[in-house]
Amino acid sequence: MTAPLPPRDQLIPPTLRPGRELVAEGRALARDWTVGRNAFLDAQNVASEAEYKRRQAKAGCIMQHAHIGFRSVERTVAAIAQVHEAAARQGARVDRFGITLDMSMGYPPELRKGSRRGTGIVLDDAESFARITNAAPAAAHFGDFMLGLPGALENTKGALAAGATAIGNLGQYFTFRLPDWDDDVATTHATVTALGLIAAQPVEVLVHSNLDDGFAGLFSDMSSALGMVLVEKHIVETLIGARLSHCFGHHFTAPLVRMAFHAALAKVTDTPGTMIFGNTVSYKSTPAGNYASLASYLQADIWALTRTHSGHAINPVPVTENERIPDIDEIIDAQLFAHRLAEHAGASAGLIDLTPVDALADQLVEGGRLFAARTLAGLAEAGIDTSDAAQMMLALRRIGPKRLEAAFGAGEPDASAWSGRRSVALAEWVEELEHDARAWAARVPPNAAARISGWRLTACVASSDVHEHGKNLIARTLDQLGVTVVDGGTSVDADDLVATALASRADMIAISTYNGVALRYAREVKDALARAGADLPVCIGGRLNQVPDDSNSGLPVDVRKDISRLGVIPCDTPDDLTRLLAELADASPMPQETPKDTL
Repeated sequence: MTAPLPPRDQLIPPTLRPGRELVAEGRALARDWTVGRNAFLDAQNVASEAEYKRRQAKAGCIMQHAHIGFRSVERTVAAIAQVHEAAARQGARVDRFGITLDMSMGYPPELRKGSRRGTGIVLDDAESFARITNAAPAAAHFGDFMLGLPGALENTKGALAAGATAIGNLGQYFTFRLPDWDDDVATTHATVTALGLIAAQPVEVLVHSNLDDGFAGLFSDMSSALGMVLVEKHIVETLIGARLSHCFGHHFTAPLVRMAFHAALAKVTDTPGTMIFGNTVSYKSTPAGNYASLASYLQADIWALTRTHSGHAINPVPVTENERIPDIDEIIDAQLFAHRLAEHAGASAGLIDLTPVDALADQLVEGGRLFAARTLAGLAEAGIDTSDAAQMMLALRRIGPKRLEAAFGAGEPDASAWSGRRSVALAEWVEELEHDARAWAARVPPNAAARISGWRLTACVASSDVHEHGKNLIARTLDQLGVTVVDGGTSVDADDLVATALASRADMIAISTYNGVALRYAREVKDALARAGADLPVCIGGRLNQVPDDSNSGLPVDVRKDISRLGVIPCDTPDDLTRLLAELADASPMPQETPKDTL
């Protein structure tokens, strides 16, 4: 272990119940809560989606996953049916559907009413879950804001009763934080109990974990991400007795990397995968241009599955995803595109050299196994009971990805590296972020860059939600310009952000936002500043939209003008932020040098 961990009493509080008790309570609930039947299970004559996946994989069928992102339950149900029927008329099959659940579903049921709403739908009981599972004869995937959050147990009950046999998202347990909720012990209790309930089902239920939503999206070494697969398998399969299924793909861009990670994943688990998610970060063009990105990642995924069918479904993300929530016809177009591309795969798969794929996969497996072994040994050395699922989960969550990778990563220590270790296989998001940060900093005119650097400005940088790559980009760009960056937090409450900014004597607050809460969060920050009697410049960038309270469509709308009226500066790009910094530098007195005899 090359980096110290927090003391055991900071990782495991006395209020944490033994994992064995929680699992036993979950198993006992299976007397009353078991997997029901639905349109998919009946139409396919299977007991679970895992059974269906194995059958399709054996037959060499490329399965497809569609995601519906509407806020209305009625519109979502209608869209599932329409997409499924339209694809079938063209000879394509959508095997599974995911939906955008609202973040408020992460709270315990008694706290959901009146809580913050995001851009997703709310399912209150087993009957509302059943509306989704019976919308079409395709598997229903309940991922985000189900497991891993304080409402995990009630959510799992409803999904199981409606016949759902793939429930997630375990990855969110390790990284997500709900606004105004800080009780990670209660979150752990709910999640472990829900996993016990899943493990006791009479049919195989897949515990879905999206690696990109967990630590894998924050590790700088891809071998650490694969190692986290093994650590999660130890918790879910060895300690609890459920079956764990992984998803990846958001931050995997290069075809080589997607294919190699898939090959490595297939070497360390025999559980059918849920899906290979679309590479949404590559959509940086017009819809027409984004078809090139869609083809690039889908072709790699189809080649990978043609070679080793892991049970994953491919996920053709509509090409308008980077602009707004895709509509039904755009979802259908993406599904038909994927179906046709898969038909061509047989003619092209034999044309590629798989030697680099296998070489990288072997590196990932070797590094991943080393990371997992070091993690389990290091936790045990720190006094964590590695046979207790609750202790394992809470300790990992509280340690966090940066300290975890610094302590147990497979690479050699290197103080200049992103995580403090040289990466076995550097994550693409790190390369892209560093490249983009240097590029944005280089766009600042030399005179403005000199003023910004010379005035020694301090910026408090934070994110309104769990998506922190935008936050990291801003922090690295400012660092390139000589601005002192104070970490305001990820998914941080407005009061806490303002307190951090004031305590650090920041000159400004910079916020990255994503989940359709831009206006509300901007207002909360301004209100918190007013309560503190302070007035700092605040800028906010990212997805500057929000669903209006009186919306009939459930679609978010642009709120830049509303944000501006609050006195908060909308920043569409880092250019807007650096212009603000130059203005602040011009308006500030030149800092005085600190006399050497006072140092």
